[in-house]
Amino acid sequence: MTQNIVMPTLIAFAISAALGPIMIPFLRRIKAGQTVRDEGPQSHLKKTGTPTMGGIIILASLTITTLLYMKRYPKVLPILFLTLGFALIGFIDDYIKVVLKRSMGLRAWQKMAGQLVITAIFAYYLVQSGVSLAMKIPFLPDKYLDLGIWNVPFLFIVVLGTVNGTNFTDGLDGLATSVTILVATYFTVIAVGTGSGIEPITCAAVGALLGFLLFNVHPASVFMGDTGSLALGGFVVGCAYMMNMPLFILIVGFVYLMEVLSVMLQVSYFKLTGGKRIFKMAPIHHHFELCGWKETKVVAVFAIVTAILCLIGLLAV
Repeated sequence: MTQNIVMPTLIAFAISAALGPIMIPFLRRIKAGQTVRDEGPQSHLKKTGTPTMGGIIILASLTITTLLYMKRYPKVLPILFLTLGFALIGFIDDYIKVVLKRSMGLRAWQKMAGQLVITAIFAYYLVQSGVSLAMKIPFLPDKYLDLGIWNVPFLFIVVLGTVNGTNFTDGLDGLATSVTILVATYFTVIAVGTGSGIEPITCAAVGALLGFLLFNVHPASVFMGDTGSLALGGFVVGCAYMMNMPLFILIVGFVYLMEVLSVMLQVSYFKLTGGKRIFKMAPIHHHFELCGWKETKVVAVFAIVTAILCLIGLLAV
């Protein structure tokens, strides 16, 4: 058992760490540089030109490692599908924006259509495979919430909300990476404890993200881009559903929730009030930056909050 936990982590870390020095110069050569918005925090303007699409490093490491264990652990397949499916949408968006230099990238409806298709295939697989969509209720052992015919519509809400939450979280050096390492570690502990059979991919995610963090920590040498951030959302929600734990995302994925809600509230309030704002800037990590927090402090605090919530999440099982 220990070998099935440690080895995927080490293999994924080694691949990720080795790919960094190869992929980062390649991304520079194809001029896949980040364009920082003028309306964002002024301290971020110096990041313009930093290679993005680094999520390829995470995905290559995660996929190669997971495939090594696929035969013995078939339950990792739908999680890998959801991860790579959303990664593909992010990759196309990134490629259009940073390589083809078309600032719009995918149109909003195109991105949403792609997300709906990937989610629909995932939902179809779960239903056809007989995977229960009943959800464990936090803090109530052996109690499940079954929404009946509403299970699938609720799945769409959870998947799309989580994926876009991780996307918004990727706005500071190492933020989405650090938070998701902790969430992946949490799912590893639960997977091992419950014998759910998904620990190879959760361990691979931890290792891949740790390797990527070597290059993504402040000051970042590479960003994951939508290629990585959308993929991480797919990974998190895929793990949650394969263990009947989507409601636990509200706890351990609170940072993702906070990020996406801050954007929704900001936009809604701005439109309703004719230009007023709740936050100095959304997503909320930028609000704290404009309140005077250093970027590294925001990342550290969000990671600490996630770590504490993961411990609470263990109590909630």
